[in-house]
Amino acid sequence: MSTTTLDTHQAAHAGGHDHDHEHHDAGGNTVFGFWVYLMSDCLIFAGLFATYAVLANATVDGPTGRELFDLKFVLVETFLLLFSSLSFGLAMISAHKRSLGGLYGWLAVTALLGLGFLGMELYEFNHLIHEGAGPGRSAYWSAFFTLVGTHGLHVASGLLWMAVLVIQIAKNGLSPRNSTRLACLSLFWHFLDIIWIGVFTIVYLLGAL
Repeated sequence: MSTTTLDTHQAAHAGGHDHDHEHHDAGGNTVFGFWVYLMSDCLIFAGLFATYAVLANATVDGPTGRELFDLKFVLVETFLLLFSSLSFGLAMISAHKRSLGGLYGWLAVTALLGLGFLGMELYEFNHLIHEGAGPGRSAYWSAFFTLVGTHGLHVASGLLWMAVLVIQIAKNGLSPRNSTRLACLSLFWHFLDIIWIGVFTIVYLLGAL
């Protein structure tokens, strides 16, 4: 092999490493940026939790959570979201193994559990409104619907993101960019799980006591 050919081969090889390094750096920056976003989202939910705590007794003469909350119903709702977090973890394992079949399967399970959670939440909202506990009934119910509804909107956004990402993976495979997006969605989904545990404990469990 001539010196010129060897130099060209080494340059191309080095260029490939540089390209991979750029992908790694870009992916790392994206994940870091997403962590910053999650921290800002934490501040939003912290504000909503604080507002709810301040208005927890501002029911005027209307119904209270103790009268209307069904803890068994909400517990089922909670388990749906907890299991969806588990299934997303299994989807990530499949992604690391480069198993698209496993990835699609576990993401489908996650989506179904997430849809079940949203369906139960909408049913509960409808039931509360019919019982005279709509968001305009008192400051307490306004804070309740804002906090729980904001979490529900996040879950709906996560499901939409999941659907779009599946389409992108079907078109381009598990490219570095799609793998980074999947990792960010995983962080988002587990974050929603943690927030819901706070909602269940502070809003429902303490509210029903």
